Amino acid sequence: MTKFSGNRGEWSEPYVLLKLLVDGELTLGDSKLNKIKDLILPIVSILREEQSQKFSYSDNKQKVVIELAGGNLFQIAVDEFKEKAEFLLARIKIGSGEKKTGSFSIPEIEDFLRQIGCTKLSEKSQSKSDIYIVVHDVRTGLCPLLGFSIKSELGSKATLFNASQATNFTFEIPDWDNKFTELVNSIDNKKGKVQKRIAKIRELGFDLKFSHVDDSKFRNNLMLIDSQMPEILVEMINNYYSGKNASVSELTRIVCAINPNKYDKQYEHQFYSYKIKRFLNDAALGMTATTVWQGRYDATGGYLVVKKDGEIVCYHIYSKNEFEDYLFFNTKFDTPSTSRHDFAYIYEEGGKFFFKLNFQIKI
Repeated sequence: MTKFSGNRGEWSEPYVLLKLLVDGELTLGDSKLNKIKDLILPIVSILREEQSQKFSYSDNKQKVVIELAGGNLFQIAVDEFKEKAEFLLARIKIGSGEKKTGSFSIPEIEDFLRQIGCTKLSEKSQSKSDIYIVVHDVRTGLCPLLGFSIKSELGSKATLFNASQATNFTFEIPDWDNKFTELVNSIDNKKGKVQKRIAKIRELGFDLKFSHVDDSKFRNNLMLIDSQMPEILVEMINNYYSGKNASVSELTRIVCAINPNKYDKQYEHQFYSYKIKRFLNDAALGMTATTVWQGRYDATGGYLVVKKDGEIVCYHIYSKNEFEDYLFFNTKFDTPSTSRHDFAYIYEEGGKFFFKLNFQIKI
């Protein structure tokens, strides 16, 4: 029998299942991860895909009704879920010690997880949804089935938007002197290598001029969100690697001040923050670089965030402003692996010299 083993983020998925069955409701949050007490969605049932598990409640909500594949139906007291959730949270916090990224086992919880139909810690699929929940929307009276992506503050930062070679942006270095190529490419400080190479290029009297987004599918995905989204991201990437800031909200403020797209700002329209919020929203709910994006959300509910104290805050597309503000004020640009994604070195092509930049966004 395979043992459960995973990092804090992976262990957070079964914790969310147990905790939500205890709470019986989702509480929406604001941009600072505070619960909004008046915005609550009662939970009708929870579904996980691995064995077609369905969790609902008996009439008095004192017991959880569990239905597994094959029609196996049984009940467990909510109090037992509460006990297991509290134990699991405490063990996740201990984790593998000081390191937040290491994998570890919690053998004391394994039998219970298997009893309720869990055979693995996290859902691994093409979907961005980790858990599906039927909620009672008191505003409409409907009970929609919503998919949520789980993000946890108990472990290391999660990735909102993943890097790949498809997310490379190519820049030309006009009038580059090839005698400096080896000098720049040999800069190999593990921390800040990309920034130091760019700084050296500029110190030598040259600069980077945006040429194109390498992958046409990714370029079109960006342009579907906004026709000038590639240019906006280029400006943010440039400022990030220039050491100005990593925060998405701060980089947006910097780009707004530069106004590279020459928007008419006399009426104080928030052009850049509006567009970046759309990009983050789409990245969070389904858009990737390598798949054609048609604007149809995959995580149809939003995000469930496990706070450091174990409480769970919901960000739901029904409350679009709060969800977008949460993403906007809690995300940062990050440097992906240069070797894996093949960027950050000078190369020659057709008598011209180029330099690729890449990025990922953490939350």
